Amino acid sequence: MIIGLTGGIGSGKSAAANFFKIIGIDVIEADKIANNVLEKESAGYLKFLKVFGTSFLDKDGNVNKALLRKKIFVEPDLKKSLEHIIHPIVRDTISKLITSSLSPYQIIEVPLIFETSSQNNYDRILLIDCEESLQIERASTRDSVNIKNIKNILLNQATRSERLSISDDVIENNSDLEHLKNEVNNLHKFYLNLL
Repeated sequence: MIIGLTGGIGSGKSAAANFFKIIGIDVIEADKIANNVLEKESAGYLKFLKVFGTSFLDKDGNVNKALLRKKIFVEPDLKKSLEHIIHPIVRDTISKLITSSLSPYQIIEVPLIFETSSQNNYDRILLIDCEESLQIERASTRDSVNIKNIKNILLNQATRSERLSISDDVIENNSDLEHLKNEVNNLHKFYLNLL
C-alpha cells in the first residue's frame, strides 16, 4: 500500500513522516529527491542545460536554486518547463525505492499532490492539516523566512479545502508533537489492519 503524505508549508508533514520512520515504515521524501535532480553533471542537470541554458548557473556551474525559485514564482511557463524535467526523474526514483522497500506499506512525502493532480498515484492520501496562522508561525520560525514570503508560498499552494477534497485520512495538527505522534501511531494500526 502506497500512502501519499501531504500538507501545506508548516503543517507538520515532516514531523509526521519522522514518526512513521520511528515505527519502521519506509518514508520516501519527494522534495529531497527533487532537490538532487539538478545536481551538477546528473541527467536532470544536463536536461536542464538543454532547456534553460546557462542563465541559472552560478560561477561554479551549479544551478542557482534561489534564483530559479524566485523566477518560477512569477513565471508560470518557466515553472512548467522545470517540472517537465524534474517530475519524471522523481517518479522513476520513487518507483525504484518502492520496489526495494521491505516495510508493510510505504509513505511518500509529497507537498504538492493536489497541485500536480497526482492523487491517483497513491492508494491513500494522508493530509497533515492545521490552521493557517499556525502554518505561518511554524514555517517562519523553522526557516527564518519572513511572513510575507510564507504567505506568498501559501498563495502558490493548494488551499486547505482543495487538499481535504482528495484526502482519505486527515491528522489535525493544531496541538503539540505528542498529539501528532499518537495520531500517527493510531493511523499506523489502521493501515496495518487495511493490509
